[in-house]
Amino acid sequence: MHVSTLLEVKGLKKYFSVTKGVLLTKNVGWIRAVDGVSFSIEEGTTFALVGESGCGKTTTAKMILRLEKESEGSILFCGQEIGHLKRQGLRQIRSSVQAVFQDPSASLNPRMRVGAAVAEPLEVNRRLSRKEIEEKVKEVLVRVGLNPEAARLFPHEFSGGQRQRIAVARSLILNPRLIVLDEPVSALDVSIQAQIMNLLKDLQEQFGITYLLIAHNLTTVRYMAKHIGVMYLGKLVERGPMEQVYTNRLHPYTKALFSASLTLHPDQVTGEIELPGEVPSSMNPPSGCHFHPRCSIAMPICSKAQPELKEVGPDHYGACHLL
Repeated sequence: MHVSTLLEVKGLKKYFSVTKGVLLTKNVGWIRAVDGVSFSIEEGTTFALVGESGCGKTTTAKMILRLEKESEGSILFCGQEIGHLKRQGLRQIRSSVQAVFQDPSASLNPRMRVGAAVAEPLEVNRRLSRKEIEEKVKEVLVRVGLNPEAARLFPHEFSGGQRQRIAVARSLILNPRLIVLDEPVSALDVSIQAQIMNLLKDLQEQFGITYLLIAHNLTTVRYMAKHIGVMYLGKLVERGPMEQVYTNRLHPYTKALFSASLTLHPDQVTGEIELPGEVPSSMNPPSGCHFHPRCSIAMPICSKAQPELKEVGPDHYGACHLL
């Protein structure tokens, strides 16, 4: 079966200017939040971007959602470059690309009834009668496991897990092809996390939705993702099929990241790799390989030359001089 590429990101960069002064502002440097990231997502699959806070994964997601404009590089959705689209083209992209954020309490208006909140994207993007909108809202609420009567209530009348179901319903109402999941379960109780992950997987199987999953919990990532990209200081250090990366970690940072995650079995011993020092500033990253000051197997070349992502196995890439 031929699988088509839905989203392709090529050489994506995002630099934020750092200024000094109030009236006469002066540029004193750049924060390299995302620095040359490339990956693609097959239709109907999940691609996960993982890494510590500040590695650039959320900034990458914001550029795909058009909440930030890229400094360099290109984003292709269904083969069409979206960086230069005008108003009408952007509206179509925004209908096809939706998002579910970490905190449902922050993404839902507390003064808006659930029905109105879920219907809002439909009212902005489609011309439908009030009756048609009400029917679609009821249909999508049932789809995410909620009672249609929930439409009459306010967000505060629901639990955290139910509020996240409402956020998922809102993202589904336009029948999008891609949903960006930005830490979708990290704000929820552990007992609820599995329910939301199962819901997202079921929806993917039923409707062929594609997910870009931004996460730091590797148990979530392993359960949901087909492919994974590991980011460190704005760069991808490893990328490949989930099970290949899990069983054969190429980069020292990937090894440390996975060793620190919880195991699926309580008796399993991981042998956690502790990384020395702090994550360096993305305004003044280390020379050569950004990871070398924290790496236990760094060589002299690591501080001088930046390693390129090399294909080591089928579709499995690593950026390390030891490869």
